[in-house]
Amino acid sequence: MAFSKLVKPDSSELIRLEVVRTQRLAPHWVRVTLGSGDVERFQPMGFDQWFRLFLPIGGDAGLDRVPAKANKLFGYLRFLRIPDGERPVMRNYTVRAHRAATVDRGAEIDVDFVLHGSAADGTAGPASRWAETCTPGENVLIIDEGLTFNPQRGVDRVVLIGDETALPAIASICASLPTSATGTAIVEVPSDADALDFPHPAGVDVVWLTRPHEFPPGSRALAQLHDLALPDAPFHAYAAGEQSLASGVRKHLVGERGVDKDSVSFCGYWKAGAASPASKTARDAAAEPLA
Repeated sequence: MAFSKLVKPDSSELIRLEVVRTQRLAPHWVRVTLGSGDVERFQPMGFDQWFRLFLPIGGDAGLDRVPAKANKLFGYLRFLRIPDGERPVMRNYTVRAHRAATVDRGAEIDVDFVLHGSAADGTAGPASRWAETCTPGENVLIIDEGLTFNPQRGVDRVVLIGDETALPAIASICASLPTSATGTAIVEVPSDADALDFPHPAGVDVVWLTRPHEFPPGSRALAQLHDLALPDAPFHAYAAGEQSLASGVRKHLVGERGVDKDSVSFCGYWKAGAASPASKTARDAAAEPLA
């Protein structure tokens, strides 16, 4: 039975949020907690819910000019007309966690950023630099895009594979699975310090792989999959991260292991050797993630 490749949200409107606080989780990880603003309009879906994030690199004036459909082709073309230096940076991120409002505080959304380079020495990209240096009260915009991990494909048995950029998605998926779920999560990270442990069902085995500098991103995770004993019963496979890892997982499972292609969800977040994530965003602004 074929299932929808993506699970779309009920609404894809612009939502204005504020930075509530930041937390350095590890040398290469920063968690930015967003809330206030229009946070009550955000509808949490769990699993690997992702969104377009607009960062005020040129100040709030640029945010005010972001069109309502900036995630679609014509809206993105209007977005590009915002002058350089004022135009916000747009990136895709995953909801690491959502907490509903209580009597003491409003709803909150955690977003985990992988840090590349350093803001202090000027080697960080714009999103990484913003995550390192943002302060409470700063405004951002998001547009909800829904799920790549379609739970209709199965939540009882899973095989989850990704590099460090997919860690927030894999952690959030595990938090959304039933406690009786079984399977394996393979997560490749560049250093031991980047292996941020996360809660998961007791029956899901988490395999951490540290990637030496000489290894291409995703290569160790893909090699581990080749040696992995797959579940005997039907399962839902999910792969995300570097583009060749995501597509390589699908090719191996479907082409070499005979897994039903409708049981595999995958999404290429980035491409090794590309100048920056912005280049892909510019080419494929209205395109959906691979699935």
